Amino acid sequence: MELIPHLFRQEYSKMTAVLCRHFGLEHIEIAEDIASETFLKAAEHWPVHGIPENPAGWLYTVAKNKAKDRLRREQIFETRIKSVQKDIEVAEEQEFNFSEEIIADSQLSMIFVICDPVNSPSAQICLSLQILCGFSVEEIAHAFLSNVETIKKRLQRARINLRSNGFQLRKPGEKEINARLDTVLKTLYLLFNEGYFSQNEDQFIRKDLCSEAIRLTLVLVEDKRTSKPQVSALLALMCFQSSRLDARINDTGEAVLYEDQDRSLWNRFLIEKGNYYLFNAFTEREGSKYHLEAGIAYWHTTTGKEKWQHILLLYNQLIVLEYSPATAINRLFAFAKVYGSEKAIIEAEKLSLTSNSYYHGLMGFLYSSVDTTCALVHYRRALQFTRSIIEKKVLSNKIEQLIYQTEQTNNENHV
Repeated sequence: MELIPHLFRQEYSKMTAVLCRHFGLEHIEIAEDIASETFLKAAEHWPVHGIPENPAGWLYTVAKNKAKDRLRREQIFETRIKSVQKDIEVAEEQEFNFSEEIIADSQLSMIFVICDPVNSPSAQICLSLQILCGFSVEEIAHAFLSNVETIKKRLQRARINLRSNGFQLRKPGEKEINARLDTVLKTLYLLFNEGYFSQNEDQFIRKDLCSEAIRLTLVLVEDKRTSKPQVSALLALMCFQSSRLDARINDTGEAVLYEDQDRSLWNRFLIEKGNYYLFNAFTEREGSKYHLEAGIAYWHTTTGKEKWQHILLLYNQLIVLEYSPATAINRLFAFAKVYGSEKAIIEAEKLSLTSNSYYHGLMGFLYSSVDTTCALVHYRRALQFTRSIIEKKVLSNKIEQLIYQTEQTNNENHV
C-alpha cells in the first residue's frame, strides 16, 4: 500500500509537532511513539477494512485518541510525563487540535528549536530529517554515507544538547527569529543541497530531500513572523533548481550535464513559482547570498547566450560575499562561456583544487577544445577522486568520447 509511506512523509512531522505542544518538548519521544503507532495501526487496519475517505483525517483522529489514552495511564503520569498533568479531569478536557493553523504554528516552532546553534550543522540536518521529515535512522545514515550506529549517536547527542540547553516548544519571538533565522535557513539550504547534489554513492539526486526542504521553507514563507526577503529568495532558489531535476537524469539513471539537458523536461510550474518568490524577495532593499544564488538559478532557466554574462556577474558578487570551492568552480564555468576556455584555464589554475573531483572535471571540460591529452589527464583524476557511481559513469563516458575523437582524428591524418 503505497499511500501509507506517502502520508507518513507528509503527516508524521506535523503530527509529532502538534503532540509536542501538549506533552512538552522534553517528552518528544512520547509524541514520536504515538505518531508511529498511528501509522502502524493504519498499516494493519486499511488493508482489511479499506482506505477511509479522508485518510489524513483518519490518522489525526487515531492520533488524538492514542494521545488521550496515553494521558490517562497512571503509570505514565507517575514516571515519564508527571509534570504534564495536574489532574485527570484537565487532561480529559484537553483537546488535541490538528487544524492547519496549529500544525503550521507547531512546525514553525519545531524548526527553530531543532536549528539551535548548540548543535553542529550536520547534527541539525540529522534532527531535521528525523523529526521534521520523518526519516528513519537507516535513511539518514544512507543519505550521509554513514553507518546506523554513528547516526544514532549523533542524534542522541543532539537531543541531549537541546535538553541541556533548556529547549522549549513555543512561538519564536522576534528576538529569537532574528537571532536564529540564519541558522534555520542554512540548515534548510544544506538539506536541499544534499538532495540536489547527493553525496550518496549510487544516488545522484534525492528528490525526497529536496521536497522536504521546500515544504519546510514554505512554512517560513507563509508565516508573517518569518516571511523575510532572504526566506523568499531561498524558496525561489529551491524552486528554480527543482524545476530541472527530471532533466538531470536520463532514462537509464545516468546524470545529464546542463548543456545536454532536454529543456522540455523542465518544470514550468516550478519556474513560475521561482519567479514569484524571487520577485517577493526584492520587496525590500535587503540582499543575501540566497538572492544571488536564486538570481543565478533563474538565469539557468532561461535561453540565450547573453545569460552567461548575467550569471558571471552574480557569481562575482557571490564569491566576494561567501567564498567556497564549489562557487569558484561554478563561476569558472560561466567565465568560460563568456571569455572562452583558454582564459578560463588560466583562471582555474590559480585555484589549485588538486584533490577536488569537480575541479578536475571542469579542467577536463575546458581542455577538451584546447588539448585532448590534458583533458584526459584531468578527467581521469576526477574519476579517481569522486565517490559517486553516477558521476563515475559521466566521467568514463567523457573519457571514452575523447579517446574516440582522438583516434578518429589520427586516422583522418594518416589517410
